[in-house]
Amino acid sequence: MAKTLGFVFPGQGSQSVGMLAQHFAKFKEFNNIFDISKEITGIDFKNLIQDGSAEELSATKITQPLLLTANHAIWQTANISAKDITFMAGHSLGEYSAYIAAESLRFDDALELVSLRAEFMQEAVEEGEGGIAAIIGLTEEVLSLICNEITKQGDLVSMANLNSNNQIVISGTRDGVDKAIERCKENGAKRAIPLAMSVPSHCKLMTPASIKFSKAIDGIDFLKPKTNVIQNFSVLHSDDAQTIKDNLVSQIHSPVRWSETMEYFQNNGITDFYECGPSTVLSGLVKRKFESVQIHSLDNFDTLNNITVS
Repeated sequence: MAKTLGFVFPGQGSQSVGMLAQHFAKFKEFNNIFDISKEITGIDFKNLIQDGSAEELSATKITQPLLLTANHAIWQTANISAKDITFMAGHSLGEYSAYIAAESLRFDDALELVSLRAEFMQEAVEEGEGGIAAIIGLTEEVLSLICNEITKQGDLVSMANLNSNNQIVISGTRDGVDKAIERCKENGAKRAIPLAMSVPSHCKLMTPASIKFSKAIDGIDFLKPKTNVIQNFSVLHSDDAQTIKDNLVSQIHSPVRWSETMEYFQNNGITDFYECGPSTVLSGLVKRKFESVQIHSLDNFDTLNNITVS
């Protein structure tokens, strides 16, 4: 039976101190990408991973270009062709890694874009004024009602990452998120926990960032992707450069529709699912959703070293 391949690239929150140690130790190609990234950004991400703190790695201005670099280093080390992949997708920031892998976006252009994206997002909300939290065990419908009610009362909070039927991330003002956490617990959430992220991504507070970013992305060339990249904003793929750009701009202040994206993969017969990044977060979500699919996490050295897609 022929394989039908889906590749996904993780986003912010997948970083950790000391990650990918074997990749650094064993793969020259992997290290080369980090060297190129250091030349472009002036930041030694390899040193930060090995000797930095969790707090340093979680700063948005560091996390976004760092994870873009790590995702791309793994993809390059895998040494496979986008033409062999049926569908790609990236979770939030990871969408840029998907477009690099699909040969639609140059790595150096992507580094410039995500660095500006991080800067604009960091500037949009003062430190300490925003919040973000993971809610587990409530449906989208119940959580939407909670968020809408709190927002109407004057403290903005909304669903940011629709990761699965019962795992949803919310973001907004600090007070809005704190109130939502309490309301979620009262309504039977299994867990409602604040996350260590420095900006409230994917909510209306990020509108100023998306406006600035739209001007930056206008100057970047996107080519026709060599495979289908499912976008977070639309849960569709497009070959049109302007559509791709518009959706990447909208993504900054709109929810990541990840559960729908995985349903798209499932409905199109994906047999093998590859997570191309330094974590197994997305693999875990797929494992709970798909009944029959082979899951491969390329943060595992042996899996990457023995990858075969034929």
